[in-house]
Amino acid sequence: MGSSKGVQLGLLCYFLLLSLDSSKVADGARRDWNSLLKLPTNHVDADSDRIGTQWAVLLAGSSGYWNYRHQADVCHAYQILRRGGLKEENIVVFMYDDIASDEENPHPGTIINHPQGSDVYAGVPKDYTGEDVTVNNFFAAILGNKSLVTGGSGKVVESGPNDRIFIYYSDHGGPGVLGMPLPPYLYANDFVQVLKKKHDAGSYREMVIYVEACESGSIFEGLLPTDLNIYVTTASNAEENSWGTYCPGMDPPPPPEYDTCLGDLYSVAWMEDSEINNLKEETLLQQYDLVKLRTSNHNTYMSGSHVMQYGNTTISQEELYLYMGFDSANSNASLVLENSPLLEKTEAKAINQRDADLLYMWQKYKKSKEDSPERLTAQTQLLEFMAHRMHVDKSVKLVGNLLFGPEKGPAVFKAVRPQGEPLVDDWDCLKKMVRTFEGHCGSLAQYGMKHMRALANICNEGISTDTMATVSAEACTQFPAGSWSSLQRGFSA
Repeated sequence: MGSSKGVQLGLLCYFLLLSLDSSKVADGARRDWNSLLKLPTNHVDADSDRIGTQWAVLLAGSSGYWNYRHQADVCHAYQILRRGGLKEENIVVFMYDDIASDEENPHPGTIINHPQGSDVYAGVPKDYTGEDVTVNNFFAAILGNKSLVTGGSGKVVESGPNDRIFIYYSDHGGPGVLGMPLPPYLYANDFVQVLKKKHDAGSYREMVIYVEACESGSIFEGLLPTDLNIYVTTASNAEENSWGTYCPGMDPPPPPEYDTCLGDLYSVAWMEDSEINNLKEETLLQQYDLVKLRTSNHNTYMSGSHVMQYGNTTISQEELYLYMGFDSANSNASLVLENSPLLEKTEAKAINQRDADLLYMWQKYKKSKEDSPERLTAQTQLLEFMAHRMHVDKSVKLVGNLLFGPEKGPAVFKAVRPQGEPLVDDWDCLKKMVRTFEGHCGSLAQYGMKHMRALANICNEGISTDTMATVSAEACTQFPAGSWSSLQRGFSA
């Protein structure tokens, strides 16, 4: 009994600290979000020659109910594009599709992305779900190469030289990587190589990419050329977290029956802006500026991040409708940016993406009855997740100490290369280091992606794979079992 109370007290202290770190935020404007989620309509534009065919690829890279917000983001984005007139056959959707039917979902068959929001799940095509949400299928869809697709609907971007493409990704990330529901993860150099190949094929006019993930700037920093006719914005720079929002305990909170975050700060910022403005008047740059202000917590960066832009920034002068379509319901909307209702409050409440899963588990523990099976299950799950975090952190730190010594090791692992340089020069080396570490110490999983910079810096220091294998074996004398085993989960590279 004493041990159980000690565990509970420890958990309470941990989450008091967590809430203090992530509670600096204000309400978004309270609005009738139900009125925004109208049925899709078809629009024929007079300047269709200028637009070409509009294509989109939407990808939620996670699974698990604690990651609810990523699929909610993608489903919401789909509804915006459909209301803008993009055709279903021109929107390729990747999501694990386990949230709407999850036993934890208080409203089975629905997904919401705002505390007062309506269902955004209805009508979303299930092009690639479950084990078909892979890096290879994502790349094949972008390239328009059906022969490379495995499973799924087979839908790909069959674009031509006059067409425009919008790509939106939402999930966890780390330096140089973006998460996927199942490994391997998406590595920055591979993504940029696919974009170059798409450009070389002459199969699009211009492309816009929005990325929601921690350290998402590192996917393009020093890698994406400016001459590909691609414009990118990311939720964070190359060395910081992105943020979840509309979480339990926040204001506005999700409905009380939800124990998880409903959205991500950068993502809801661009989508909620897109829903209230005339996208024939608002430019990509104007949206970038508004999203940057909201996501930075009004330039305080307290529970906020630096929204970045990469690639051909001249594209940012173009109107949003060229990529997201135009909802005729907003024909008479006046463009409001500086005094946008989305910026009425001084702060936006958010939580570090990497801690959103713990917040969910803590909610489950806190709301369950003492000594109930539900409380025991919630406690066990929470402790397992925390134990995994401690194991990964300890193992990476010990590897650094063994390679470089206890004084130099932390500095080498935290070193950030100058702006404009990529995370690492030898990406194959990075992948080998990831596999070597995971082969001895277990899966990095979504939390462990934060250590990708440390593994990249091992390559930047010229350490061989054999040396890495030796120190990893010394650092990790016990191999994790169960879901944290790389033998069961698979390798991240």
